[in-house]
Amino acid sequence: MLQYFDDLPYTVAVVGAGSGIGKASADLMGAMGAAIGCLDKDSESAEDTARTIETAGGKACSYAMDVTDPAATGRALDHVEDILGPVSGLVNCAGITGKTALKGAKVDLDDFDLVQNINVRGALVVSQAVLPGMLKRGYGRLLHVASISGKEGNAGMLAYSTSKAGLIGLVKVLGKDYAESGVTINAIAPAVVRTPMVDLLPEQTVTYMTDKIPMKRCCELDEVARMIAWIVSPACSFNTGYVFDLTGGRATY
Repeated sequence: MLQYFDDLPYTVAVVGAGSGIGKASADLMGAMGAAIGCLDKDSESAEDTARTIETAGGKACSYAMDVTDPAATGRALDHVEDILGPVSGLVNCAGITGKTALKGAKVDLDDFDLVQNINVRGALVVSQAVLPGMLKRGYGRLLHVASISGKEGNAGMLAYSTSKAGLIGLVKVLGKDYAESGVTINAIAPAVVRTPMVDLLPEQTVTYMTDKIPMKRCCELDEVARMIAWIVSPACSFNTGYVFDLTGGRATY
């Protein structure tokens, strides 16, 4: 296995480490030699991920974290740094789809606000919590998980697609804001990945998204994890404000 973090005192905080993309990337980076701070609103799932990493011989800790609460987010990152050392990289996988299979005129405004609060405002909360330390040290890797729906829009997913488009805009601005600092800020935009969140979607929605992928298949969790590991490692040094494609050929820009 390629060791991006071998022989380095390198700590990566993973927000949403309890399941799906977050768990897969935490497990892989832990196996590659990074110390992993497993953060999730579900404290038990975060603990399970940390335990898995430690059982495999890696270093990890866990803490409950809610991205809608700036104070709680700060405490979670402080906890990680107290145990594992300065956070060199952060992967933000926190996100919800909200209600789907609805045309725009039928979208519930409360649900729309909830999705934006977690997916966009939450990304800013996480960024504002981790950036000061990275900027002070002159090094950092910040990665947010967006979606192809933020580029192209998925019918019936107005709240989610809007939030991911906003997240992409946030990353592009932050990347430019800090381009000379030694801190890179990027996003990945996967097509449909078989995660617990996707499993909750109506099958017609999943089929609609998969049919748009030229490879005619879902992205696998290990494929996402490998790309994430590279982006938050020292090896990815000349990309910032960028949205990495992970769509099996679907992305057109």
